[in-house]
Amino acid sequence: MSDTSPPAPLRLGIAGLGTVGIGVVKIIQAHTDLLSARAGRPVVITAISARDRQKNRDADLSAYAWVDQATELATRDDVDVVVELVGGENGIAKETIELALDNGKDVVTANKALLAVHGQALAERAEANGRLIRFEAAVAGGIPVIKTITESLAGNRIRRVMGVMNGTCNYILTRMQSAGLPYETVFEEARSLGYLEADPTLDVGGIDASHKLAILATLAFGTRVAFDGVEIEGIERVSIDDINRAADMGYRIKLLGVAQMTGRGLEQRMSPCLVPCDSPLGQLEGGTNMVVIEGDAVGQIVLRGAGAGEGPTASAVMSDIIEIARGVRMPVFGQPATTLGSPQPARTAVPAAYYLRLTLADKPGALAKVASVLGDAGISIDRMRQYGHHAGEAPVLIVTHKTTPEAIDHAMQVLPKTGVITGDPVELRIEEV
Repeated sequence: MSDTSPPAPLRLGIAGLGTVGIGVVKIIQAHTDLLSARAGRPVVITAISARDRQKNRDADLSAYAWVDQATELATRDDVDVVVELVGGENGIAKETIELALDNGKDVVTANKALLAVHGQALAERAEANGRLIRFEAAVAGGIPVIKTITESLAGNRIRRVMGVMNGTCNYILTRMQSAGLPYETVFEEARSLGYLEADPTLDVGGIDASHKLAILATLAFGTRVAFDGVEIEGIERVSIDDINRAADMGYRIKLLGVAQMTGRGLEQRMSPCLVPCDSPLGQLEGGTNMVVIEGDAVGQIVLRGAGAGEGPTASAVMSDIIEIARGVRMPVFGQPATTLGSPQPARTAVPAAYYLRLTLADKPGALAKVASVLGDAGISIDRMRQYGHHAGEAPVLIVTHKTTPEAIDHAMQVLPKTGVITGDPVELRIEEV
């Protein structure tokens, strides 16, 4: 006789009821029948945990068991999957995930910092226990980039991954341009709107985006997570003058992450770059994210969408939950963690054109000295513009022909020693996309 009993529900314990956690609760409450049909079994919340039990969260949580410590979710008999939405690379988030894996529970998380720092150890722990860690929401919010690389592009050798992966930085840069406002003004505006992390350097310093880039590099190139190998530069020194002058030359400035495997090792860099105004990245506005993936078979594909927020990030969390409910099992990073190689960090040697902003003292021969330094470094000038003199200074913008990062570094070290430069010169790579 065939078994006609209904399939057992997938039971969730949610740790963290902030923006994303409540977003997950709302989706499950609003789409109960739809989720059950798509998953092949009911998806239910049995227990929840957060720091403040009394906080008004604009959602009915009365049907769920409340536990004061997130770690308690990891040992409950009525929880199959722990959904960790607390955040932070250590502390209660890490402890809860480790305990869940050791107690036979799968894990869904949006915690990019934790994965970027402890991903290898957690992946080995999960696979040794026969458990899953799914983390679609950890990179680029609602954009399904994790599953795209590990599933849809599994037949490709990935050549390069790049993109804009921090919506706050993209908001600041595009707002500076559209409103003609200086960095400091827009930074405070972003803070007042709640766009910045409690530690703003995680955003504007490029650290948050670098966490995401390190995770994507692991998936794309089959290496252990190497966050400490990412070259990081934030957007703090990008001025409104840079933005306006780049626009004059047909470019926009983006905080761009690039990862690629070369014969010398794994290149990972996060830095402000110029991209053509008419390119997909150049047209990216506000808090939107974009990831560009280049594979040997598929060519270049572009993924664009909301990089943060309640709905988009909760949507990504739910995609992992549904995958688990369907019974899909795969290694954490797309291949067994023990087979991931240890990458050799490598600085990019790929030649590129560069944008240089210099402020020259209004002295005879100043420009000739600059040209001489660049020429001695093997750098040729493609375009140059000089802006109006002010208080004995003359701003000069130079776009070089393609040259090496080493040549640019050498020139940037020598230029201040000429005696004709006031302030620090600024150089930004021009990326072909």
